[in-house]
Amino acid sequence: MIEIKKKGTNKYSFKLKSQSGHTLLRSVEYFDKAEMQHTVQNLNPTNIKSIRFERKTSNDGLFLFDIKNPNGQLIGHSQYYTSEAGMENGIKTLMKRIDTLSHLGEL
Repeated sequence: MIEIKKKGTNKYSFKLKSQSGHTLLRSVEYFDKAEMQHTVQNLNPTNIKSIRFERKTSNDGLFLFDIKNPNGQLIGHSQYYTSEAGMENGIKTLMKRIDTLSHLGEL
């Protein structure tokens, strides 16, 4: 499921959620609704290979990843994970979810 939110007059964001409702990806804020919708539509199995996953570690020792488009622009952030293996599993889960959503026509 993709949850789109409007914040204020011109700010938009989206969350990509698992089937159980857990947030897999929180987007950055967009000031143009069409740009946000274009980004969502480009999250599909055809384009997933060109999307870059940037793995990070927080100051607290927690793990997370950012997703960037082929041009290097930030799309969104993951939740925090307590282990590197959990983060890698989160990336795999996100990729599977994107595939599922595109088959259901939700993207």
